[in-house]
Amino acid sequence: MALLDVQNLVVEFPGRRGVLRALDDISFSIGEGEILGVVGESGAGKSLTGAAIIGLLEPPGRVASGQILFDGKRIDNLSSDQMRPIRGKQIGAIFQDPLTTLNPLISIGRQLTETMQAHLKLSDRDARARAIGWLEQVGIPAAADRVEAFPHQFSGGMRQRVVIALALCAEPRLVVADEPTTALDVSIQAQIITLLKNLTKSHGTSVMLVTHDMGVIAETCDRVAVMYAGRIAEIGPVRDVVLSPSHPYTEGLMGSIPSLETRVERLRQIDGAMPRLTAIPKGCAFNPRCSRTIDKCREQRPGLMPAGSTQAACWVTAA
Repeated sequence: MALLDVQNLVVEFPGRRGVLRALDDISFSIGEGEILGVVGESGAGKSLTGAAIIGLLEPPGRVASGQILFDGKRIDNLSSDQMRPIRGKQIGAIFQDPLTTLNPLISIGRQLTETMQAHLKLSDRDARARAIGWLEQVGIPAAADRVEAFPHQFSGGMRQRVVIALALCAEPRLVVADEPTTALDVSIQAQIITLLKNLTKSHGTSVMLVTHDMGVIAETCDRVAVMYAGRIAEIGPVRDVVLSPSHPYTEGLMGSIPSLETRVERLRQIDGAMPRLTAIPKGCAFNPRCSRTIDKCREQRPGLMPAGSTQAACWVTAA
C-alpha cells in the first residue's frame, strides 16, 4: 500500500467572477521511502498540490472533490485541529524561503526543541541533545556552540540546512519539499540536495520534491510527475521520463536542457506560454503549443494512459 495516495484531486478558488479550478483531477501515489519529483512551469500547480497535502491551502482555496489518503486514512477532510498532530509528526514540510519558515525572534535550538517536544515525549535535556545532533547531521559546524544562535546569524545555505533539520527532527514519514534550493547558489543547491537525499534515505522517509529544475529531479528522485496547467501531463520512472519522454510537453522540457555530451547550435524551445487557469483551451491544455496536434486533441481532454514505461495524458502517444 502506498504511503500517500492522491485520488482525482480537484482544488478550486471561488471568486466574484466564478470558480477558478487550479488543480483538475490529479492522481498519484508515493511509496514508503520513495522520492517523487513534481516538475513544471510556474503556475502549473506544483506548490498548490503540496499545500493541499499538508492542509495549508490559503482561503478561499478548497478541496472540491477527490481525496488524499495518508497511510490508508483520508486527511483532506480533517479540520485544522485534527491536522495539527499529523503535520510535523507524520508529514514534514520544507519551504523555499527559510526566512519565512524560521522565527527570527527565537533561537534555532529552541525552535528545534519545541518542535520535537510538541510531537515526542522528551525532557528539555534530551530535546536539546537531539537538537544539537540534528544540526550536526545537516552539516552545521560547531553545532553545540551555535544551537543558541538566531536565524539572521546564519547564511542562506545554513538556514536551509536548519529548515531541513526542523522538518525531519520529529521523524515524519513523509516530507513535502517545496522548491527547497531555488534561492541558493548552484554549489549550495548541490550540497542541500545531496544532504536531503541522504537524510531521507537513512531515515526511510518518503519525499515529494517540488521544483522546476529537471537537473535536481534527475539527480534526486525515483519517479517524476510532470505538471501542466493544473494537471499531470506525464508520470513515470525518472530515467524513462528524462531519456525517452512520451508527452510532447515533456519532450520540450527535455529538449530545452543543455547537454555536456553533444554540441548544438540552438536549444529547442516550446512556442507560446502556458494558458491562464481562467482560459484553459478545450481538449488537451497543451494543444495550442503542440506541433503534433490532431483533431481529437482539440476536442477531448486526455487522461493518463500507458505510454511504454510511463503514463502520459496524450492522444498522439496513445494512437
